[in-house]
Amino acid sequence: MLDTTDFNILFEKFRNQKILVIGDVMIDTYLWGNVARVSPEAPVPIVSGVIEENRLGGAANVALNIRAMGAVPILCSVIGEDHRGQLFLELLEEQNLSDLGLVMDEERVTTQKTRVISGNQHLLRVDEEMDIFISEEVQNTFLGLITDLLESGGIDAMVMQDYDKGVLAPDLIAQLIDRAEKVSVPVLVDPKFRSFQLYKKVDLFKPNYKELKQGLNLDLKKNDTKKLSEAVLKFQKEQEIDTFLVTLSEQGILTSKDGSYVHLPAVERDIADVSGAGDTVISLAALCLIAGLEAPEIAAISNLAGGQVCEKAGVVPVDAEKLLAECNHHFKSS
Repeated sequence: MLDTTDFNILFEKFRNQKILVIGDVMIDTYLWGNVARVSPEAPVPIVSGVIEENRLGGAANVALNIRAMGAVPILCSVIGEDHRGQLFLELLEEQNLSDLGLVMDEERVTTQKTRVISGNQHLLRVDEEMDIFISEEVQNTFLGLITDLLESGGIDAMVMQDYDKGVLAPDLIAQLIDRAEKVSVPVLVDPKFRSFQLYKKVDLFKPNYKELKQGLNLDLKKNDTKKLSEAVLKFQKEQEIDTFLVTLSEQGILTSKDGSYVHLPAVERDIADVSGAGDTVISLAALCLIAGLEAPEIAAISNLAGGQVCEKAGVVPVDAEKLLAECNHHFKSS
């Protein structure tokens, strides 16, 4: 159990693990400013002194979290051959992340989410995107690229990060899982609604509460652990999923494996922004899975990491040094 775990040794195991991160990427743009008055034109705040900041988002944030823990992410996605696509490549270069797994598609636009924030108050978000599935031609190119990466060897896990923007097309999902299975690479999935039912025979499946409700089309209460667990166990058996994690924000996290479940409470935090917490959870889950941890241990560490990034405004990766200290404090003293 975690109360006897040497977290220095565990975190050292995370280092240099090579993980494919496949899914929808985006640019998270922040307009930071101050609000001092209301517009005379309409009852809306006027934001002044604006500073613009661009960050890597979506599956790219998963890559940043994995890299923050000392592991090696290989980001695989499809972006537009547009000005935002060029900006995305520049941000990758700034973060020293490889573009080896990227495909550029002149028929697509690169997703950008622009948030207007004053202090820690989120005032507005503007999304520029397209969510149709990538074409069959692009799917074939993308699948060939990922197949080559998997067959080259040395890949320790594959994370499928689905934001419903069209990269993880239905046929592609099954083919990717099949390719990973053939080379014995574990597959972890962070799903969205549209393809929720298509992920089968994966090693770890991590929806949040909203995704679980909509994905299963069930009216489930977040604090009704019994009904949640029953729904999870049923779906898990049908889909042949090995390990299931459901993040429940203030209600903690639920994990199930081998027909039984464990519910872990949330760690008390000063929450500033929940954006990107799911990216952090799936990243730590992948590293913990590779390290051989059991489902409750994976859930506990991932939940702690996901909570940590909620203390800062905007999408940020986990702080490995702080997480190490928190693991030692939380699990050794509990």
